Formats: sequence, C-alpha cells, structure tokens
Amino acid sequence: MLLRDLAHTRTGDKGDRSTLSVIAYDPKNFALLEKHLTTERVRQHYAGTVLGQVERYSLPRLGALNFVMHKALGGGVTRSLALDAHGKCLSAKLLDLVIE
Repeated sequence: MLLRDLAHTRTGDKGDRSTLSVIAYDPKNFALLEKHLTTERVRQHYAGTVLGQVERYSLPRLGALNFVMHKALGGGVTRSLALDAHGKCLSAKLLDLVIE
C-alpha cells in the first residue's frame, strides 16, 4: 500500500532545510509508520534532492513522525533554481512511498 493510504503530511521550509511531518490517520497505524519510515529510507527516497542529514523525531501521542531534512532546498527557498522543490512537493513525493 502507499503511505498516503495510512497518513497525511504537513511541511515547512526555512533556509536550506525542510521539515516534514507524517501523521497517521488512525493511531493504530503509528507503529507501522515508525517501523517503515526510518531516516535511511526517507533519505534514499529523496536521493539527489536531499543532500544532507535526515533527522527523525517520534511523536507517539500525536501519531506522528517529524523529519528534518538538511540541504534539501537547493541552497534555500529564495536561492534555489529548482521549480517548486519546496516542502509541499517534498511531502507529496513521500506519500507515494510503498509501505509493505
């Protein structure tokens, strides 16, 4: 199944860093998200786009994971030559991730 079947996302961007939260529709699915959405898997999913470290913060009471992706915006939102490679596009791409 696709991640979009289990969760939705919220994003933010500042400088050359993007934050992305993945929030389970049903709290019962949080453990599944926590198991499959590792920092390495997220980094691999954004290979070539996210050039820096990926940090993950777990928020179990909210049923959410928060990812901070460094060097993710081509030098920064206002400096990037990429067309719309900001938070919302990054979150839409993550929702296409296959969860087994």
